[in-house]
Amino acid sequence: MGKIAIIAGREFNERVRKKSFIITTILMPIAFVALMFVPALMMNISGDDKKEIVVVDQSGIVAEHLQPSATIEYRLSDDPVEKIAAENQSIFGILLIGSDVETNPTAVQLLTYESSTINIESEISDQISSIIESQKLKAYNIEDIDSILKAIETPISLRVKQLDQSGETKESSSILNIALAYIFGFLIYMFVFLYGNMVMQGVIEEKSNKVMEVMVSSVKPFELMMGKILGIASVAVTQFVIWVVFILVVGGAAMSLFGVNDMVAAASSAAAMDPAAMMGTEMPAMDQELLSVIKTVTDPAYLFRILGGFLVYFIGGYLLYAAMFAAVGSAVDNEKDTNNLQLPITLPLMIALFVMLSAMQDPHGPLAFWCSLIPFTSPIVMMVRLPYGVPGWELGLSIGLLIVTFVATVFLAGKIYRVGVFMYGKKPTLGELIKWSRYKY
Repeated sequence: MGKIAIIAGREFNERVRKKSFIITTILMPIAFVALMFVPALMMNISGDDKKEIVVVDQSGIVAEHLQPSATIEYRLSDDPVEKIAAENQSIFGILLIGSDVETNPTAVQLLTYESSTINIESEISDQISSIIESQKLKAYNIEDIDSILKAIETPISLRVKQLDQSGETKESSSILNIALAYIFGFLIYMFVFLYGNMVMQGVIEEKSNKVMEVMVSSVKPFELMMGKILGIASVAVTQFVIWVVFILVVGGAAMSLFGVNDMVAAASSAAAMDPAAMMGTEMPAMDQELLSVIKTVTDPAYLFRILGGFLVYFIGGYLLYAAMFAAVGSAVDNEKDTNNLQLPITLPLMIALFVMLSAMQDPHGPLAFWCSLIPFTSPIVMMVRLPYGVPGWELGLSIGLLIVTFVATVFLAGKIYRVGVFMYGKKPTLGELIKWSRYKY
């Protein structure tokens, strides 16, 4: 263990001093935040130019009620469609409303000169549908129909609580569960793939520089492999801690800047209220959701389950895949030769990433259940399931299988590593790697 610690320390010191480590540590949190918020921000940004649509209303009940929006401008016309199409090619399109639109939902056509978008189509269809429904209601000659409809509007703010085995309730937030499932699942995928590849590249580099031949005179190949894996693991943990501190500092500053702290304080005051006193008190939907989030994230048992699970599955997943990446790196002379050998390693990771999206919708379904037990997919899939609550026996079985598989994988990878570090000038196949793992020493 002393030699492994020396090698791990050397790997740590060498990598944290690189410019790539410093740049990645700074840019990754920014890129991660941009990945979450920029697409949503861009979807809300619309151009300054409006789409002009000429409306030909054969029913006579829709066109006059169409309201322009930030993206669409309507212009009424009584001309034939053929004439409009020939004379107005600078417009976006022609909206043709049939005379039987009240009884025939398909009697509406949009003729465009360029490709339409789902937002434009939804806006037009929703507005026409609302107009027709309003016209049908007026046919019943009910006085003050608009006031009646407004008075009976009853938006519901659904409060969700989860029952435990003793029958007691606790707060549950679907938004928080989805957010944590996505963030922690993706983080494990990113860390395992990124640092597993770093192990492989480090082995290839040292092998090509003939460093291995010198080092194995003092240490065993297996000790060299484990030292490299643990050293890079310490780099990953250091980087993750820096990111957490960075996010907490920047997040706290952003919350103060945008007044989120006041909202949290108000929700915290509501959380301290007696539930009976809250009955009959109107609270907006966002306040109810914020209240559930605050109660959930301040629950020590919830935090321990999530953060403890992340630590266990991150370490277990990394060690499992890093051993395989190290074995592949020892078997080749350059990174180009790793493509075919990497496929059996990266495929389970990709499958786990796709299953993660399904598990977010059905965390207790059969697909999520089995993939959370299979060690090669469990680090990602189980992290998705943890925020929703997982029975203790499932969690224990999953961790136990992950540990057993890791030990077996390290043992087999060590055999491949012993042979591969001294193999030059040959591009081995997957079958040869399996053959190497069967050698006896």
